[in-house]
Amino acid sequence: METAFTVVVIILVIIAGMILIHRLNAQHDERIGAFRYSDALPGIGRRTRKGPGAAVPKGPPTDATHSEHREGSR
Repeated sequence: METAFTVVVIILVIIAGMILIHRLNAQHDERIGAFRYSDALPGIGRRTRKGPGAAVPKGPPTDATHSEHREGSR
């Protein structure tokens, strides 16, 4: 009888802990959703991806000094 009571109490405590954790997570998610983070800095973390039909410029690079420096260093 004592063992069964102990098992029931342990199960109830586990269930209460699960409910508490669930509620705290929901509250935390609401706080995160309400806080507005600033936008990422331009050029950091977000790259524009060109689709397969996007035009790619052909010909020499616009910054010729950069490519010449790069070729000369190798």
